[in-house]
Amino acid sequence: MSEHVGKTYRPWTPERYQQAAYSPAAKLSEGDMVFFVLDTVPRLDLSRLHAPYETEKRGAPPYDPTMMTWLLLYAYCVGVFSSRKIALACERNPAFIAIVGDERPDFRT
Repeated sequence: MSEHVGKTYRPWTPERYQQAAYSPAAKLSEGDMVFFVLDTVPRLDLSRLHAPYETEKRGAPPYDPTMMTWLLLYAYCVGVFSSRKIALACERNPAFIAIVGDERPDFRT
């Protein structure tokens, strides 16, 4: 989870699902692409994605840009390009749930 000081993001705790007794990630094979994404994205410098939120005070808390990067990268890697299909996968697919945890971004996000 990212540690930025500006605008508060929606709570996002993917590790809760990744380490729980019932873990969506436990249903996946070791070589699943989601584990590559989960290992790779934290190594990227995403500060430019967070910068616009650091001074923004209006509106509801946004989804964490790191989570959205994980989500989009994984979706594109597995051939899911439609925002509606990504939103549906966040509700039903264990790999997507391992990324978003309790969050359920919809297709407008």
